[in-house]
Amino acid sequence: MPLHTVAPQRLYRQIAEQVRQLMASGEFALGSRLPAERDLALQLGVSRPSVREALIALEVEGMIEVRTGSGIYVQRIEPHSKSAATETDANTPADWGPLEVMSARLLVEAEVAALAATHAQKADLKAIKAGLQQMKLEAARDQVPREGDEAFHEAIAQACGNSVLLDTVQRYWQARNGPLFERLGDYFEHPESWQAAIGEHQQVLLAIEAHDASAARKAMQKHLRQAYKRYSASWRRAPAR
Repeated sequence: MPLHTVAPQRLYRQIAEQVRQLMASGEFALGSRLPAERDLALQLGVSRPSVREALIALEVEGMIEVRTGSGIYVQRIEPHSKSAATETDANTPADWGPLEVMSARLLVEAEVAALAATHAQKADLKAIKAGLQQMKLEAARDQVPREGDEAFHEAIAQACGNSVLLDTVQRYWQARNGPLFERLGDYFEHPESWQAAIGEHQQVLLAIEAHDASAARKAMQKHLRQAYKRYSASWRRAPAR
């Protein structure tokens, strides 16, 4: 059963469905190793990030197993339950592709940070600092600093003075707490990445405190580009779970 190119609409779902069909047809047999992300992307005519999102969706369904340092293997021919491609409302943030969300955040939150640098009041700065401090405390307890991270970004959005942008950032975090993002984080979030993120957040805070919109924009762009790179790293470099 040959692979064929897909149209760019709900892309990771289409990719996951094609791989699912190949499993069902016997093209990818139970226990076999799937082609590498790069090879699947070339055959499908799509980007590697879209392939990664599809593979994460299939893993959430229990159909594949990612073995870091080894490869991705067919674990089941049928999902444990209703397919992840149909079990969530297509319009809910929890269904958004994680790397697609990161790309959108890079565009939007850089400008949110610039606006925050212009409009932030003392109460806003206090809330942003509190979010960063919470991240540090969570990391020190060897916890994923997610609550502090969310509080930090939401406080910046609150400071920007635009309720639509605040709502947009909050929806990004609804996606961030969804099952696909959670599973991706299992592989690519670890103490080293947390400390890197905390340092990047510190630079964003300093720029906003200085009311330097240009510096705040650049600092947020740098942080979100680095975050995207962390989630796009090779599976072979992901720490064993």
